Amino acid sequence: MARPGFIHDPLDIKLLVLYVMSRVLAPVDFATLTALSLQDDGMDYFLFAQAVEELVSSGHLFLGDDGLYSITEKGRANSAVMENSLSSVVRGRCNRALARHNDALRREAQVTALVEALPDGRCQLTLGLSDDAGDLFHLALAVPSEAQGQQIADRFRAAPDQVFHALLAVLLEAEKEDDGCRN
Repeated sequence: MARPGFIHDPLDIKLLVLYVMSRVLAPVDFATLTALSLQDDGMDYFLFAQAVEELVSSGHLFLGDDGLYSITEKGRANSAVMENSLSSVVRGRCNRALARHNDALRREAQVTALVEALPDGRCQLTLGLSDDAGDLFHLALAVPSEAQGQQIADRFRAAPDQVFHALLAVLLEAEKEDDGCRN
């Protein structure tokens, strides 16, 4: 009985890993690489893990001290030459997984939430939101404790667009009230 899926051969697995790594926006850990790559029913996890190890040994992938994988120029060149041999179905699945992952990375890069201790014992909280054109807003607040600053930073990271829209709503509502007082 034939195994399901399109990817069975160790070489196909390596090509798929290189395909994924050539399109991811930043280095990834093994768990993320696994999630992005295992997009075919025919793939075997153990063959996948061995393929990744062999790609590192052959210089196609680089494994940093931080545990993150990145593609090398050698890997990128081989991927470009061979990627069309992958099934279009598998490439499509990988592209959808990569789009979700890369969108999350882009969003994370557009949000700034830092807590820094000040010499007087208080903390400085810096919040920012940007888009492709630049900063949308930048806000610095003094907070009484690092714990409170971290709590605010975490909430901001979870919903920066809501904070931005709420800030705009307050500022624009005040403008409407001012207009009403002048008449």
